[in-house]
Amino acid sequence: MKKIVLAMLLVAAVTAVAQTTPAPQPSAAPPPAASPQGSTPPAQATPAQGSAPAAAAPAAAPQKKEIKDPAEYNAYVGAVQQSDPAAKVSGLEAFLTQYPNSVMKEDALELLMGAYQATNNQAKTLDTAQKVLLANPCNLRALALLAFTKQAMAVAGQNSAQSFADAGAQSAKGLQCLQTATKPDGTSDADWQKLKTQTTVIFNGAAGLAAFQAKDYAHAEQYLTAAVQADPTNLLDVYDLGLSYLAAGAAENDPNGLYFIARASNLQTSAAGKEAIAKFGRGKYKNYHGGEDGWNDVLAQSATSPLPPANFTIAKYVPPTLAQQAADLVKSKQVKDMSFAEWQLVLSEGTPEDADKIWTVLKGKALQMIAHVISINSSDKAATKLMLAGSSDDIDAKRADIDLTMSGALSAKQMPKEDTDFSFGGTPASYVAKPFVMTMEKGTLLTEAKPAPAHKKPVAH
Repeated sequence: MKKIVLAMLLVAAVTAVAQTTPAPQPSAAPPPAASPQGSTPPAQATPAQGSAPAAAAPAAAPQKKEIKDPAEYNAYVGAVQQSDPAAKVSGLEAFLTQYPNSVMKEDALELLMGAYQATNNQAKTLDTAQKVLLANPCNLRALALLAFTKQAMAVAGQNSAQSFADAGAQSAKGLQCLQTATKPDGTSDADWQKLKTQTTVIFNGAAGLAAFQAKDYAHAEQYLTAAVQADPTNLLDVYDLGLSYLAAGAAENDPNGLYFIARASNLQTSAAGKEAIAKFGRGKYKNYHGGEDGWNDVLAQSATSPLPPANFTIAKYVPPTLAQQAADLVKSKQVKDMSFAEWQLVLSEGTPEDADKIWTVLKGKALQMIAHVISINSSDKAATKLMLAGSSDDIDAKRADIDLTMSGALSAKQMPKEDTDFSFGGTPASYVAKPFVMTMEKGTLLTEAKPAPAHKKPVAH
């Protein structure tokens, strides 16, 4: 599993709860609604290795929430105004125990989630996030914290398969909830939009990585594209999007994948990491394009343009057909300098004109070769017949491509063994193009291997 530097996308919000409201007296009229005022939504922070998103305090609660009981109000205000995280944990736990059905239950649980995180108690933070979702299954901050934390645990190797699945499930729920989420009373339009934007990035990023790990590359591209469009500087999401495009099973290694790998190299701040990503991308680019020309242009373009331009394309290398390779061989080599495998390529895949150029030279000419013994037929006392393989492909497949008839019967001492190399002389008499078999006559034994290459493997095969 690749090592990933996780970005911390949520930070703790400053909470000031009714700081100017005097504590209510038992005989007084019901106090105004107790709600955290002045909260700020999550904001992007500097990426940190191994960090998790801090649970933000809830935005200003709806004004219709009112604590009628003065004692309950005092308990709530006293808890949320604690500056020490441990004291806040104690106060909020006590409040929730004493008032389990309070109108401020969800708000108190959100604050408790953040307080536990401030004490670095991950188990309690996750447990409290689940309690928040029991109070409100569409609480965006709790869903985002769970999705991000589960992703971080998966990347760290903590029950990876299940953690990735959990991150994907929480993200899917979060994206669904975003479709119907309504702005709480007392929250500004700007703050509400910022919260939705930040959590959308988290949900799409975590869902995309979960889909990638499940080899669901189509959905990985969908989620990660949305995450990168929302935050083009997120190295994690940009790199994973590039991998999704390039992964085995993805359609034709889309050139956009090469662009996002180049973009990730530009976003990486460490020199070693930057070079490692660029080297990986260069290799993928070369395989796709057939050479490295143009790769530096992609690196330069992605440094200033976060997303591929509308007209972005990379010419894909198309290898020559077997017939084209055969034609190139005929033009570039003399028949005597070709290997048996190259003769085979031209005779079986070349045009009739090219095949004639080879066969005109070979037919009836005494040759000295080395081939691999596939089978031996020595039942005919007049002559021994051997089925041989002269090209590497046919040797590997244990398929004969030479039908050799010796000039006479071989003695037991002369007889080669199957699955061994055999040095011989022979004269080509005929051939069948597909499947290729060359018939050779007048076979003779050679005491030494002659420098006639038979096993050399052609590019085409």
